[in-house]
Amino acid sequence: MIYADYNGSAPICADVKEYLINRLETGPFANPNSIHQLGQKTLMGLENARAVSAKLLGCLPKNIIFNSGSTEGISHVFYSILTDAKEDQIIITSGIEHSAVVKVCKHWAHKRNLQLMIIPTLENGVIDLETLKGWVKEYGSRIATITVMAANNETGAIQPFKEISALCADDNIPFICDTTQIIGKEPFSFKESGADFAFLSGHKLGALTGSGLIMAKDVTKLKPLIIGGGQEKDLRGGTQNYLGNETIAVGLTYFQKMSEKLHNLREARDKFEARLLKSFPEAVVISKDAPRVASTTYISLPGIHGQAVQIELESQGIFVTTSSACSDNEPSTSKVLKSMGVTDDVGRGVVRISLGLCSPLEWYETIGDAMIAAYEKLSKIKSF
Repeated sequence: MIYADYNGSAPICADVKEYLINRLETGPFANPNSIHQLGQKTLMGLENARAVSAKLLGCLPKNIIFNSGSTEGISHVFYSILTDAKEDQIIITSGIEHSAVVKVCKHWAHKRNLQLMIIPTLENGVIDLETLKGWVKEYGSRIATITVMAANNETGAIQPFKEISALCADDNIPFICDTTQIIGKEPFSFKESGADFAFLSGHKLGALTGSGLIMAKDVTKLKPLIIGGGQEKDLRGGTQNYLGNETIAVGLTYFQKMSEKLHNLREARDKFEARLLKSFPEAVVISKDAPRVASTTYISLPGIHGQAVQIELESQGIFVTTSSACSDNEPSTSKVLKSMGVTDDVGRGVVRISLGLCSPLEWYETIGDAMIAAYEKLSKIKSF
């Protein structure tokens, strides 16, 4: 079996598996908020995970609030920033954001009667920074927040998030950056990013599903979305998922240990794409000319349906997807591709291949063989 959908969810990584086996055998298991010895020992493990995660993410332990993942974090931050927004203020976002951001933007725009503005996307999948600069200059203090992701989950295109951070800082505009798809795939430092808020989902980097965190430059800007017993600095109620949070620290450590392989992964990815383009010159690699995370290929052979390719590959034990996991069952061109001006002929044919640092590089050869065979077979069917 070849699993090539790391952007959807990474398998639990080897170090996390080993850690969990040992952890489950040795304990402790207790409420980390209890004052007895087992509770305090569990709390020490939780706080160690916070400290390790903070060091590897380029922030301080006080900047981290553990939660269930990026979707919760996004809802929490938008609630904190926009619950008191004045009518007719502006939310600026992009057309390539994850549905968790898209829906929360629409929710608050409707709830608070805010204006929602969408930054245009260039053909390579990167947002139009010059347009954004013009809007900041024009609207200034009316802007309640700007939110742009760091890397796109479909195309892998890396956005100019550091430049956006600097732009927002100059005008004192809160910058919310969805970093879900860059952490664990490329080096990332919260401090260097300049963002006011960023997010992590454990399952994207080989940690346990249902674990995650918010990185906040100033946690006093957060308001509790889940009211509870005072956990997480009284900002996220509910007994902490301490085992899940511990695996985040292990997963981040694993990425740091393996990061020297990023160059090899990128090189293998590029050779894989070149091979497909040589065999099928009419094929399109989405965002090929943009900076991308090393692990992602998003490719289409115009006129060949992506789901048909996906089925052909799955019959050989190769698991890919056609877009993001949240829209994989939609037969139409994704909103991300539409924002880039991609036609339906190309957009309906996309297949996303995303691997991890632990993936054998020879998988690209096997996937390439299977995709070439699938394209040849489906092209013949199409010709009748």
